[in-house]
Amino acid sequence: SNGGRRGCLAGGNGLWAALLCLGCRLLLPAGASSLGAAGEAAAQPHRRFEYKYSFKGPHLVQGDGSVPFWVHTGNAIPSADQIRITPSLKSQRGSVWTKTKSIFVYWEVEVTFRVTGRGRIGADGLAIWFTEGQGLEGPVFGAADTWNGVGIFFDSFDNDGKVSSKQTLIIKFCKQILFFHSDGSTQALASCQRDFRNKPYPVRAKITYYQKTLTVMINNGFTPDKEDYEFCAKVENMILPSQGYFGISAATGGLADDHDVLSFLTFQLTEPGKEAPIPEAEIPEKDKEKYQEEFEHFQQELDKKKEEFQKDHPDMHGQPADDFYETVSDRELRQIFEGQNRIHLEIKQLNRQLDMILDEQRRYVSAVTDEITKRGAGIPGQQGQISQQELDAIVKTQEEVLRQVNEMKNSMGDTLRLVSGVQHPGSAGGLYETTQHFNDIKEHLHIVKRDIEHLVQRNMPSNEKPKCPELPPFPSCLSTTHFFIFVAVQTVLFIGYIMYRSQQEAAAKKFF
Repeated sequence: SNGGRRGCLAGGNGLWAALLCLGCRLLLPAGASSLGAAGEAAAQPHRRFEYKYSFKGPHLVQGDGSVPFWVHTGNAIPSADQIRITPSLKSQRGSVWTKTKSIFVYWEVEVTFRVTGRGRIGADGLAIWFTEGQGLEGPVFGAADTWNGVGIFFDSFDNDGKVSSKQTLIIKFCKQILFFHSDGSTQALASCQRDFRNKPYPVRAKITYYQKTLTVMINNGFTPDKEDYEFCAKVENMILPSQGYFGISAATGGLADDHDVLSFLTFQLTEPGKEAPIPEAEIPEKDKEKYQEEFEHFQQELDKKKEEFQKDHPDMHGQPADDFYETVSDRELRQIFEGQNRIHLEIKQLNRQLDMILDEQRRYVSAVTDEITKRGAGIPGQQGQISQQELDAIVKTQEEVLRQVNEMKNSMGDTLRLVSGVQHPGSAGGLYETTQHFNDIKEHLHIVKRDIEHLVQRNMPSNEKPKCPELPPFPSCLSTTHFFIFVAVQTVLFIGYIMYRSQQEAAAKKFF
């Protein structure tokens, strides 16, 4: 109402920040700020994660499309990795809020989000809330325009005509105040200029409310460092509701951006020396009874399914159902043992191959040593020279080569005579050409024979060139038959593993 607005905003523009919610809350004495700062510097608060007031991917959404412990309204679209508060369409509104109120006084939230759009200027922006009631829908960044609490606005619209104007505003309201639907700067307790659109990495905001002081830190998304925060704004002597809802909302107008929230992590802050509330005390008795009834219902359904399974499978009667499924620890141990067994087998195979290589190396060294010994003791005073037996072996080899060459020559001559008799049975010209080719081949063969004889004559009297010992044949490490058997066994094992893994995944999906 107008009277409520006058009661909260009376006192002139110079004192509007101090008297903003005087009608709803009393401000602290002047000395409380210095005492609070001294206490904060003396000891850090105890920090505890609150999963009921948080969400984070992956597997963020349940099968029915809902987010555990949160409710989404408007155009918000939850997915497995994020919640799209508003898509990049005109005049869209969306928000997500916690289902239950928080019961802790001091808190800290870390919000990771992206604001992306195709234009140089975006709209309208995104807001992070802590209010006494859920502002599910409304004109203020997709939420209600009256609230009792605080809102941190990330305004991406170009309100002042400057293209690079991206503001972060802290606005605290009481129930009687109506938000001015402009840029909100005249009602902000603090603000800072940060560009948070189209960044290479997600933008992070850390909002801390501790000892009646609200602090906002911003990670601008230029680096992947998650702890690279910069100071944005700080408001002291702020009194917020002791219990409230956390929320995040966004809206688009004539211009549109995608507003995606990747995570919303909430931490309870407890002053040093004070005990944190017991987790069981946070659940109301009504909710406990509800959860107990749901548990008993699911337990009855499980017992019923077990009975039906035993009736359908009488041969498995008496075997505990847990024996058919392995636990996480059992699966990890099995995988460790299988990996160790494979490593052990590989090491054994490598050892066998190394042994074979060493044996061949020893035989080679032994053969070389024996040959050197024989050469040294064969003819006294002529160590290092070739013996007469080795020269005879070389001569025999060369004579065998000559014999084979002569056989080739005779075979070629017979072939040419047959060809000439078939193609030109009575032609003198054909006979001349055939004889000429034969003579050419004969000359080439004589040249080869002469070269070989010259080589034999040159090597016969020479006994100064040492002969290298013949190396023993190097056996193959793996025959072709063994290789195909190994490949077939590996293929069968791989197919069996794939089938086993598919059965395990299908069995695990039954519980989800």
